[in-house]
Amino acid sequence: MAQMEEEEFGFVAAVAGPLVIADGMRGAFMYELVRVGNQKLVGEIIKLDGAKAYCQVYEETAGLTIGDPILRTKRALSVELGPGILDNIFDGIQRPLESISVFAKHETGSGVFIPRGITISPLDRNKLWKYTVNPKIQPGDTVVAGDVIGTVYENELLEAHKIMIPPNINGTVERIQPSGTFNIDQVLLEIKDGRSGERKLLTMTHQWPVRQPRPCAE
Repeated sequence: MAQMEEEEFGFVAAVAGPLVIADGMRGAFMYELVRVGNQKLVGEIIKLDGAKAYCQVYEETAGLTIGDPILRTKRALSVELGPGILDNIFDGIQRPLESISVFAKHETGSGVFIPRGITISPLDRNKLWKYTVNPKIQPGDTVVAGDVIGTVYENELLEAHKIMIPPNINGTVERIQPSGTFNIDQVLLEIKDGRSGERKLLTMTHQWPVRQPRPCAE
């Protein structure tokens, strides 16, 4: 039997309030993030049945019609963790309300309501943070998940926001960024992955699936 090809887009087959049934979604996986309709509303797959996917949409679905496109993102619904997360107030899918208000007021003249399908970075990608490297980590060292590579001054309540090796990553340090002032996208550490041999570039942030338990040290 020929292997079924994965689909990049599906289409709306039915709408019942916040539940949207999508067809043509072969290859999709549970809890995958999808963008629904022409406005690209945020949704999450909560049930699979063959080529059909049942999507929970986290925005108003009024106006969706049968045949509207549904984009597969091929990644789980996730949050971005890093400096700035404690200085913001977010909606339920980590969109910063203050930034949304500014955007909405510019686009619609009113900053009271959240426009449907809006996509805004959860963390400020331009703000500069004072970063202090961990002097104990040197090129050639082996690092594992949870190792602290440096700290960032975030605010008076969190003077040392620890920047750590993300879960499921370990390897050998190849290059270290010295202390300085950087934005959250600046590469702070380069490592050679211990399993794949690939080079990993680590910044102040990383993504984490919302439905996956976060590992911690006891």
